[in-house]
Amino acid sequence: MFSSKLSKSVAAGIAAIAVAGGSYGIVSATSGSSPAAAGSSAAAGSGSAPAVSGAGGPLGSGGGGSNARSGPAAGGASGTVGSVSASGFTLTTAAGQKVTVDEASATTYQKGTTPVSASAITAGEPVLVLGTTSSTTITATQVTVQPAGSAATAASSAAAGVVPFQRGTQTMAKQAGQIPASYTEGQGTIVSGTTANKATEAALAAYPGGVVDRVVQLSNGEYEVHNIGVSWPHHVFVSQDFKVVGAD
Repeated sequence: MFSSKLSKSVAAGIAAIAVAGGSYGIVSATSGSSPAAAGSSAAAGSGSAPAVSGAGGPLGSGGGGSNARSGPAAGGASGTVGSVSASGFTLTTAAGQKVTVDEASATTYQKGTTPVSASAITAGEPVLVLGTTSSTTITATQVTVQPAGSAATAASSAAAGVVPFQRGTQTMAKQAGQIPASYTEGQGTIVSGTTANKATEAALAAYPGGVVDRVVQLSNGEYEVHNIGVSWPHHVFVSQDFKVVGAD
């Protein structure tokens, strides 16, 4: 009799611990998660991957924030060319982010609007790179050598209020301009091609310094350009006619 009661008491205690432990896990996961780590699927049948938003420093850097993402997507970066090799080059953005650019046989090159060869990409040149971004590596589809005056992107970055990424510092919590009223972080449909390129160019012109790792079309038709490698802004909002309207 005593043994039977003891067994029942032990079993009840284990069940109570399991329930308490499960509840704690749910609370911890909820309180410890940020909106930046949450994502929701795009509408079924859209043919595009769901957008998953993230924030923080550069991927693979160990910096703050989740940098959650759905995989390589259309994006780009602008900055100054560093080392050049047969397979590509490196660049440093105005905010100090290091980017690796991989070139391919299909990569096109231009200086301003004039087509040029890959030999135009030399150390010290200011460039805009568009292509497929995976972390801080871009497989380039187009490389544009920008006018000499654009080398002063650091000044533009400061004027735009871009905050470079610094390990151990918290993400900035501020907004500029207009944020779509219906915007919910993590929603939308990833876009590519000319649409993504135009939105990326607009965002980098207004807020140079980061690396665009995807462009998402929102329910109102506008675009959210997702920025990594900086502490602010992580989200740049671009209108349907590719004008920057806000950032956070």
